[in-house]
Amino acid sequence: MTDPVLRTKGICKSFGALRASRDISIDLFPGEIHAIIGPNGAGKSTLIGQICGTLKPDAGSVELLGQDVTHQTARARARAGLGRTFQISSLAMEDTVLQNALLGALGASGNPWRFWKDVLKDQDLRATAEEALVRVGLEDHARVRTAELSHGQRRQLEVAVALTLRPKALVMDEPMAGMGSEGSKRLTGFLDELRHEAPILLVEHDMDAVFALADRISVLVYGEVIATGTVEEIRADAAVREAYLGEDA
Repeated sequence: MTDPVLRTKGICKSFGALRASRDISIDLFPGEIHAIIGPNGAGKSTLIGQICGTLKPDAGSVELLGQDVTHQTARARARAGLGRTFQISSLAMEDTVLQNALLGALGASGNPWRFWKDVLKDQDLRATAEEALVRVGLEDHARVRTAELSHGQRRQLEVAVALTLRPKALVMDEPMAGMGSEGSKRLTGFLDELRHEAPILLVEHDMDAVFALADRISVLVYGEVIATGTVEEIRADAAVREAYLGEDA
């Protein structure tokens, strides 16, 4: 069997008396979209923080490409190939679309402290940034100030910034949030193609998108995975229907 690209083993995290993560073990395989769903307060953001390096687990481990990265920083994990998009935008709103993509490419280069004027002249970095913008359909907006983009276009730009890292795996935190139906449909199609380049751990409330994209779904409730399976298995699971999908068991 193919080894997972990304894996957690027995992740645990508490904040005082609150157990936000309870022995969570999940994995992400090449070419896969593995969705994490659950009600508000289920511990999804805490889990993402531990996977991406902004939170340290109390117990358990995180592996990327077979290497233990539990004690590595978020920046080190990004350089190792873990890309991330955020629930709340982390873009530089006063910079142009191209400049945001360049910042991503600069971070991936391992030399983030270069003078900005030198970065703008670096043809390799520009090529990486421009290629990412083409991938998400924003090449015609390269010189537009990011604050002038629509919400959906900002989501596209966040994906472009993640792509400049040439990720081996992507963690996406509610990429459909705030999008209309057409925007969600376009992004769903793009992610469906992107999985073959980098598998995706997808945290999402848009169940239409989840059911359209996911190879597997893990359901998180009160910091604990109560079920993992295919779309059909999750839809048929009585405990999941009762706890999250809003249906009677």
